[in-house]
Amino acid sequence: MARFWVCVAGAGFFLASLVLHSRFCGSPVLRNFAFQISWRSEKVAYRLDLDWPKYSDYFTGTTFCVTVDSLNGLVYVAQRGDNIPKVLVFTEDGYFLRDWNYTVDTPHGMFAASTLHEQSVWITDVGSGSYGHTVKKYNTFGDLVQVLGTPGKKGTGLNPLQFDNPAELYVDDTGDIYIVDGDGGLNNRLIKLSQDFMILWLHGQNGTGPAKFNIPHSVTLDSSGRVWVADRGNKRIQVFDKETGEWLGEWNNCFTEEGPSSVRFTPDGKYLIVAQLNLSRLSFLAAPPVGSIGDCSVISTIQLPDQVLPHLLEVDRKTGAIYVAEIGAKQVQKYVPLNSYLLAFDV
Repeated sequence: MARFWVCVAGAGFFLASLVLHSRFCGSPVLRNFAFQISWRSEKVAYRLDLDWPKYSDYFTGTTFCVTVDSLNGLVYVAQRGDNIPKVLVFTEDGYFLRDWNYTVDTPHGMFAASTLHEQSVWITDVGSGSYGHTVKKYNTFGDLVQVLGTPGKKGTGLNPLQFDNPAELYVDDTGDIYIVDGDGGLNNRLIKLSQDFMILWLHGQNGTGPAKFNIPHSVTLDSSGRVWVADRGNKRIQVFDKETGEWLGEWNNCFTEEGPSSVRFTPDGKYLIVAQLNLSRLSFLAAPPVGSIGDCSVISTIQLPDQVLPHLLEVDRKTGAIYVAEIGAKQVQKYVPLNSYLLAFDV
């Protein structure tokens, strides 16, 4: 089980040695790694929460995604594997509460919609079985509430709506749903649905030009009404107006080595956190002002050990904690903002 401790103090360059109890190297061994965090002109400081979760033995498969119900302090983890629970539920303090496995085939992405009026968990399923190629809504106890797509059948259709390897989704507080469909499947689409599941707008062509995609892998919103899409195969992030779907611009200068696999904003909206899978890296990018996209600017990075492979991440909108689903290490880890940074949050 990969667990390690990081101490961050001040700006500048910090290098910490660590001992990693490795789970993903076949058998438990002790290995030495260098855990590097580089800081630039601003201070973005996090520490690894070694006490989350309290017991890591609940991770019995490959952990593909994680989401947070900030209102109720719950963390949901989805994992893949045979004869294992597919969804695990923890408290934000790391205590295990329950698991469920109903109607989940091969989870890829998930999102917790948490408002005063409704709490639900959405899962994108890329399996080839009877529940695959769908986007599904569950209540907090795992009861299936809604299925989008044609269960068990991939496709490109819009009426009825079909998916092929839907990667992730984001549910706005208004109830509108943004879905990136096409983790290596037939589709390369960004779809916006109303809360009653009507298509409001979409971009759906494979390619390298504006509003075209090659493996759209993650989607998020900022507080200024912009939709941010990790266009992983094209090594860029594309940005759209959430009301009209208008293409606003792209960032590609930060992704010459590898495309982004996950995107989420910090609660204060100052930074976009990006995961890069094969580089095992988390980057903090400066969010642009309203009315401008500009160029990508990396403020700081967290370099994880090789083969950790951060796939998708989530940010607790109340506390600012970052949860990272690591498919190489087969675990989810939690990073907590240091007090000086936490005080800047407007929550």
